[in-house]
Amino acid sequence: MTNGSCVVFRSFPRLRLSPGHWAAAAILLGVLWGSNLSAQSPPPIIVFQSPAASPAVYQDQQSEATQAPAPKPVDSTNPNPRAPGPPASSGVAQSAEDSQGQQTKRILGIVPNFQAVSANTHLPPLSPRQKFWLATQGTFDYSSFITVGIQAGIEQATNTYPEFHQGAAGFGRYYWHTFADAAVQNYLAGAIFPSLTHEDPRYYTLYRGGFFHRTGYAISRLWITKNDAGARRFNFSEILGSAVATEVSSRYYPRQERGSVGETFGRWASSLLNDGVGNVFQEFWPDIHQKFFRHH
Repeated sequence: MTNGSCVVFRSFPRLRLSPGHWAAAAILLGVLWGSNLSAQSPPPIIVFQSPAASPAVYQDQQSEATQAPAPKPVDSTNPNPRAPGPPASSGVAQSAEDSQGQQTKRILGIVPNFQAVSANTHLPPLSPRQKFWLATQGTFDYSSFITVGIQAGIEQATNTYPEFHQGAAGFGRYYWHTFADAAVQNYLAGAIFPSLTHEDPRYYTLYRGGFFHRTGYAISRLWITKNDAGARRFNFSEILGSAVATEVSSRYYPRQERGSVGETFGRWASSLLNDGVGNVFQEFWPDIHQKFFRHH
């Protein structure tokens, strides 16, 4: 997964984590720790958004819908067929179960969450055009311009790159470099490489097991993903895409800031760490939303 906003920490060259990701870590530790997440194991919900996703299942459903319903057997325990029988199972309870593990399009109504897939949901594969559109949504969303501005302000305040200087011109340099970093990462790891390797750039929510099990699952999505056919495979898009993005982004920074091979490797590792924290937040966002923001 990719993210367009970052924060610099001077202790490590261009180590960047989004403010939302650090906020996510704080929320997870303060809210979800010791909660009853391990007891949550909803029944699988299979969703096919289009007939092309599963033609056989769709045809079966269509043929069943055209068949005349069979006559209902007479209930001997209810002599008056028009009298109301025992109440059926509550649709409200079923609806509550179905809503578990559901992702929202935005986090807190602001941060884009377009790449997250709800738990127990099967979707048709993305075309290359759709993968590029996902990367475009994450890069040019209105919230991205705000978070990039915050990032640029923090970098300028801490004088991360003295070559950029201060003032409005300096802020502009920080801003476009930060925006370019996010765009390069989003398109390489989220669109170009997934199109070449036929991998799915979306995050599939687990929503089963305890806190540590789900956290481990979220982090493991850095090197495990699905291909367009739905099979598990090594996540070349994340690993190689982030590495190439790190190298490309270093080319438009001042020469003295590019650093050695070791520093480039450190920036690549920090990019993976950034995406790993983002995966953990996406995994637990349905719990946070259900607990604090869902109207009952």
